[in-house]
Amino acid sequence: MTSTTAHESAVAAALAARLPTAAPVTARAAQASGDTGEAVVVGYIGQTSAQIAVQILDTAVLVDGMGDAPLPDRLHAAMDAAAGALGPGTLGDATVQDASGIFAHPLAQVFDLQGETGRTIGRLAVRITHTTGDADPLGSPSRRLHRIAGVEMDLTVEIGRTRMAVRDVLDLEPGRIVELDRSAGAPADVKLNGRIIAHGEIVVVDQDYAVRITRILENAEV
Repeated sequence: MTSTTAHESAVAAALAARLPTAAPVTARAAQASGDTGEAVVVGYIGQTSAQIAVQILDTAVLVDGMGDAPLPDRLHAAMDAAAGALGPGTLGDATVQDASGIFAHPLAQVFDLQGETGRTIGRLAVRITHTTGDADPLGSPSRRLHRIAGVEMDLTVEIGRTRMAVRDVLDLEPGRIVELDRSAGAPADVKLNGRIIAHGEIVVVDQDYAVRITRILENAEV
């Protein structure tokens, strides 16, 4: 069964791809909801219904030539594309309102909208409010998933982590060994948009590093 987080990640990827910015934008799962004030909020009703809230931290990043237009109008195409990732339905009227309750809702997935340099230019909250409960809530791939088939998502492989004090980071120099929290031979984490979807082992293919998938996680939080 497609998980709720898969719906939300699809919405985030579709919205990021249609934002009217000069450089590509990537939606990355946020580590915390944080305090959020006003945002553009819209409701979507269909087989999968949702609330979508978008906050643009600096509207100067929008290069649509509509600087005098209301923000909901400037984001309409992006929000329409985002809602389209959920399948057939009806998009409500977008309004600017206090979205703190949506961003802080325990069932909402929050994303940071990051520009080419990694700078956060906005935030997105997606809360699924209703699904049909079908085996495939997104419906037939040929009818629905084709809408976002060309949207690129970040796939990363993580072999381990560690925590370091600031003084130790400042002491880093070439040749210094940093120990990770994972033993040699342990599987690497394969992440899609910051969420673990599989485990794998690191291999070398034509002198480049690659990952051989060894396990796909059930109910992966995509």
